[in-house]
Amino acid sequence: MNPPVSVPADAAPQHGSDYAKLSVIVRNAGLLHRRHGYYALKSGLTLAAFGGAWVGFAFLGASWWQLFVAAFLAMAYTQVSFLGHDAGHKQIFRRRRHNDAVGFSLSGLVGISYGWWIDKHTRHHANPNHEESDPDLDIPALAFTMKQGGAKQGFLRWMAKYQAFLFFPLLLLEGLNLHWASIQAVWRGEVKARRLEFGLMAGHIVAYLTAVFLVLPPSIAFVFIAVHQGLWGVYMGCSFAPNHKGMPSIDEGHGLDFLRKQVLTARNVRGGRWTDFMLGGLNYQIEHHLFPSMPRPNLRHAQPLIRDFCAAQGISYAECGALRAYGHVLSHLHAVGAPLRATRP
Repeated sequence: MNPPVSVPADAAPQHGSDYAKLSVIVRNAGLLHRRHGYYALKSGLTLAAFGGAWVGFAFLGASWWQLFVAAFLAMAYTQVSFLGHDAGHKQIFRRRRHNDAVGFSLSGLVGISYGWWIDKHTRHHANPNHEESDPDLDIPALAFTMKQGGAKQGFLRWMAKYQAFLFFPLLLLEGLNLHWASIQAVWRGEVKARRLEFGLMAGHIVAYLTAVFLVLPPSIAFVFIAVHQGLWGVYMGCSFAPNHKGMPSIDEGHGLDFLRKQVLTARNVRGGRWTDFMLGGLNYQIEHHLFPSMPRPNLRHAQPLIRDFCAAQGISYAECGALRAYGHVLSHLHAVGAPLRATRP
């Protein structure tokens, strides 16, 4: 069990040169070089699966078998989102504008605002597991720290009490939440390319709903949307949740240098190439946070170098299997809700 924990201000000494030393090791190993061939093949196969799913949808017609297509589309949407994530971190090309062109296009396919996600994700990388500054800890339906739990009121307080049991059911709504947050950001003008994003979002919504209700009767169409969006949310949530949830949180004045801040707040998920595929390389969360622009296929090669470097520096390096990682997440959520369950409403 991982209890709720924070990193004290004097948790580690300042060693500003440690990250520079590690960077030299990684750079000399050629792990920051772009992998254009990999991304060309990966993108081609992913988009072929995405497009093939919609072709199959059109040919299958009004049938309850379409729910299997909905499940496959949930996987395809997530894999497209992984590629958008890579583009957002400049993993595909060196030039920002080339990566952004890919990112906007892929985000439009799945109905997410690229500009909104970039802003949110950049703030997360700058302040991982920081109670005040990490937007990934700012989820109204959940409490990740004792302070957040104590601040909950009303129905949200009740949810925080039993959030470990509600966590996976809540992920069924994550897909819709991503759409809604994107729509809000574009509508409020919180993104730079507002006209472009408005067109992409509107085009996605119109094309998606037109296709579904043109091919399927309402009785099947609504179930199709629920299965597709629900499973997409679960897959997305299960890909990101093990990375930081249940790991130490940090406060202002924590005193950690960049290397320790990124390593101590992240968790890797062990596994082979199947795990790499299913989690889009996010299972190498420590390596990704230390070198965000490192191409996805290079992360597995950087992992032993970084793990050994951390061991030599006496830095705790967290990694475990997928089931144990989810267990840590649920245990942490349950522990945060414990004080609320022990008090009367």
